[in-house]
Amino acid sequence: MALTQVSSNKCAGGFQKVFEHESTELKCKMKFAVYLPPKAETDKCPVMYWLSGLTCTEQNFITKSGSQLAAAEHGIIIVAPDTSPRGCGIEGEDENWDFGTGAGFYVNSTQDPWKTNYRMYAYVTEELPKLINANFPTDPDRMSVSGHSMGGHGALICALKNPGKYKAVSAFAPICNPMQCPWGQKAFAGYLGSDRSTWEAYDATVLAASYSGPQLDILIDQGQDDQFLSASQLLPDNLIAVCSEKKIPVVFRLQPGYDHSYFFIYSFIGDHIKHHAKYLNA
Repeated sequence: MALTQVSSNKCAGGFQKVFEHESTELKCKMKFAVYLPPKAETDKCPVMYWLSGLTCTEQNFITKSGSQLAAAEHGIIIVAPDTSPRGCGIEGEDENWDFGTGAGFYVNSTQDPWKTNYRMYAYVTEELPKLINANFPTDPDRMSVSGHSMGGHGALICALKNPGKYKAVSAFAPICNPMQCPWGQKAFAGYLGSDRSTWEAYDATVLAASYSGPQLDILIDQGQDDQFLSASQLLPDNLIAVCSEKKIPVVFRLQPGYDHSYFFIYSFIGDHIKHHAKYLNA
């Protein structure tokens, strides 16, 4: 699995890099960003995977979040993949901002014409970690996952579907109950088909209800002035209610005045990386 370096920039004492490779799961070229903290020059480091939201590429997080300072401080490698396959030649792939290109929703599609390429769940949980562990100074037993919006949904399902695989999980404004919101219903119908029972495998609220595994401490930040919260796209209350019932620890912080943007992520990313470091560096 050959990697091609696209860019490399000195940042916070380490290096912010972007690579390209041929994905076997997605059957196209994919880019991902990787931040290597100074500690990576001499030691193996834990990895935090960051999953971005609708319309994003690997660039949004690395240029807007300011995550490198906290990652350097705590000695954590951060990997930020793209959000979907690109340039696959699928009819309609570029017609919608919330479906197709830039909107993989971190599921393994089962429906034509998407099922050949749109396998983002397998990509972020299996192919990408193998690639990272083979090419960078990582400790494969210490990884965690975080994300924003659609990527917050992705982070939560990765952790809930794989008990013990991720040492920590956090999310900014995640889509908590996609089966019950317009974004999720559109994506799941297109990628997974009309049988709603198949959607349950990718809904954090449903997965939390049947979770059994090591204790998972979840950190969620949500902007109180987030337009998508008021539009009933995110539905955090549904997830919190289930986690409370199942005694899954959740720290849910409703942040007054903050919206859905990267200004919100920038403001609290340090807290999230500290949360991950607590478990990754234990």
